[in-house]
Amino acid sequence: MDDLKATSPRRHWLAVLGILPLLQACSPLRLINATVPGDTHERRDGLAYGPLEHQQLDLYLPRPARAAAPMVVFFYGGSWTSGRREDYRFVGEALASRGVVVAVVDYRLSPQVRYPAFLEDSALAVSWAISQAEDWGVDRDRIYLMGHSAGAYNAAMLALDRRWLSRHDSEPAALAGWIGLAGPYDFLPIALPAVQRAFNWPSTPADSQPLHHARHPERPLQPHRVLLMAAREDRLVDPQRNTVAMAEALKGRGLAVQTELLDGVGHATLIGALAPPLRGLAPVLDRVTGFLLPAGG
Repeated sequence: MDDLKATSPRRHWLAVLGILPLLQACSPLRLINATVPGDTHERRDGLAYGPLEHQQLDLYLPRPARAAAPMVVFFYGGSWTSGRREDYRFVGEALASRGVVVAVVDYRLSPQVRYPAFLEDSALAVSWAISQAEDWGVDRDRIYLMGHSAGAYNAAMLALDRRWLSRHDSEPAALAGWIGLAGPYDFLPIALPAVQRAFNWPSTPADSQPLHHARHPERPLQPHRVLLMAAREDRLVDPQRNTVAMAEALKGRGLAVQTELLDGVGHATLIGALAPPLRGLAPVLDRVTGFLLPAGG
């Protein structure tokens, strides 16, 4: 249960040219997707995991193919109100280039739906991906969830609260673990109007919060491996209240947790650092793939 030490990475030269400010302003992610190579992976677009329009995912397979590969099911952020799977091609490519099968998932968003619809979609996507895993060359014992920001919330809830996966004939026990990047795990009371709407505030139940499940000993937890990362100076999601508090709660329940607060990145550039031109900002890709593929496994 050793923590990873915090790192102070050098600034990448492309930040000087203006890409970093664009990312920090949440500009279209196609700016960095244009830098993604096409020879590191095979991409299968728009695979339906359910009958509704937004119930689709994009699959990234390593090239060359890898036997018994780990798989990551990735959920993007956007305050449960925005996001598109095609904007996260850089995430799929980054991990596939290291030998990981990746499913980048769309899910229904507010205001069209409210909590818990996005968790229901996420659980359906995970259950479907698990059912396809062997056809994709995945080791069924090495299936992980991963998310950034609101997507990290989705991943945490599916891993910590069995209600969601059990509705789709699966269980958190089917997972090897999960990865949370800048996740909001404890955000009541809700201040942002868009998030208030997404979670029906003030009628938001306490058990909508991942930290609620992690802290209550009467709620059984699976012995997952967990990697939690955040920007030390995150201005949107407080890393102490969320990442650090979640790590402490899980360790108190006996889980193996790796934690890292990174310098040199913010809330958006933490995930942006997976893209080829921004990897010099912080060692996010190395930390994630080191977690998924320990000792080059």
